[in-house]
Amino acid sequence: MPKKQGGKRIVAIGGGTGLSTILRGLKKYDADLTAIVTVADDGGSSGRIRKDYLIPPPGDVRNVMAALSDVEPLVEMMFQYRFGKEEPLNGHSLGNLMLAAMTNITGDFARAVAEMSRILNIKGRVLPAANQVITLGAELDDGSIINGESKIPAYGRRIRRVFLIPEDAEPLEETVRAIQNADQIIIAPGSLYTSILPNLLVPGIRDAVLRAKAEKVYICNIMTQPGETYAFTAEDHVQALYDHLGTPFLDGILVHDGRHLSGIIEEYEKQQSVPVIANPIALQTVVKHVMIDDIATIVDNHVRHDAGKVAERLLAYPGSQDRPGSIPV
Repeated sequence: MPKKQGGKRIVAIGGGTGLSTILRGLKKYDADLTAIVTVADDGGSSGRIRKDYLIPPPGDVRNVMAALSDVEPLVEMMFQYRFGKEEPLNGHSLGNLMLAAMTNITGDFARAVAEMSRILNIKGRVLPAANQVITLGAELDDGSIINGESKIPAYGRRIRRVFLIPEDAEPLEETVRAIQNADQIIIAPGSLYTSILPNLLVPGIRDAVLRAKAEKVYICNIMTQPGETYAFTAEDHVQALYDHLGTPFLDGILVHDGRHLSGIIEEYEKQQSVPVIANPIALQTVVKHVMIDDIATIVDNHVRHDAGKVAERLLAYPGSQDRPGSIPV
């Protein structure tokens, strides 16, 4: 059984599978969890609901709620159920539709998330990065401007910067308070430009993170992402975060050490994805605490962060850089 951690106040920021995976590991501990989730998605079921109902896209929020829920497995399966192509609701997730319905009932997306969190017996809090519809834009290396989260990776060009429309989107007051009171702020793994940065570009979130006294730890991606971070090193990921927030702000970084990847690299390379290289000396110039360790697992021939291993290292931070098997700098 995991050891109790005395209610460490942890704020995890991100979206997609990466954030959900990290939270599944952390919820097994006695930690006070708050998840701040991107609402920049405009594709798939989320994009259709966003367009039809003019509400923030629910997909990333839904996945995080499922990760933190404490209900019967069948209830979670129902919440995550996605209708097939042959059905009238083709492509929609039942959880997305439930969040859309609750938003219509309550008149407010953030309140809908809070009410659904109560129904699903969420451990911790799930907060959308903004309680309004926002659009993610990107400037590419050829100077072209692309609007729409789902369109940005498709161009296959290096991204100079991403930005929000509107730029003055506001976070919930609860979000700012959670960041201010946190003991640890985790920047979760995930799509760097389209899942992670959209949260940090909300001005109130950016300012709160920069001012916070909490430990700020970035969990780096294991593999690069086509259309976003191809050939990026761990240092490149960190520099992109610093460039967008205007200043260095991380205290620590956790990076996979390359183990377990030999049998799957070839398939990933076919999709223009390669392992993220971590140079300890280079990383030390941009982050104080560098942890390079075995934090990966292989699931259905796909590499994923091992939720249990990551949680152990986060809850032991900053002492984790001294544990056997890691590479302290």
